[in-house]
Amino acid sequence: MSWYVTIIILIAIIGYSVFNFVSQKRQVKTLTQEEFVEGYRKAQLIDVREGNEFEAGHILGARNIPLTQLKTRQQELRKDKPVYLYCQSGMRSGRAAQMLHRQGYRELYQLKGGFKQWTGKMKSGK
Repeated sequence: MSWYVTIIILIAIIGYSVFNFVSQKRQVKTLTQEEFVEGYRKAQLIDVREGNEFEAGHILGARNIPLTQLKTRQQELRKDKPVYLYCQSGMRSGRAAQMLHRQGYRELYQLKGGFKQWTGKMKSGK
C-alpha cells in the first residue's frame, strides 16, 4: 500500500514540475546573450539575485530587486515596458517571471544561462 502512495506522490511531483516548466516557457522568453543585449537598454533590466551577489558584480545598468523582495517591490516596475530579468543561472529569473506574469506583466525576458554565462559589460564588486 505504501508503494502506491509513494508512486502517486512521485507522479504528482513530476506532473507539477512539467506543468511549471511548460507554463514558464509560455510566460517568459529566454534570450541568448546577443538577443538580450539587443533589447535590454530599452527595457527594465532587473537582477533578481540577493544584494550581496549583486554587489559582487552585475550587468552594467541593472537594478537589483531580489526574488525574495519582488512581491513587495513589484510596483517599482512598469507594466508598459519590457522587463529583462537575470539571476545567477536562470532558475530565480524564471520564478520571478512567473510571479510578474500573474500580476499582469506580459513582456518578460530572461538571460539564458544567467549571469554566470555573461561576457558583456559589467560592474565588478569590491
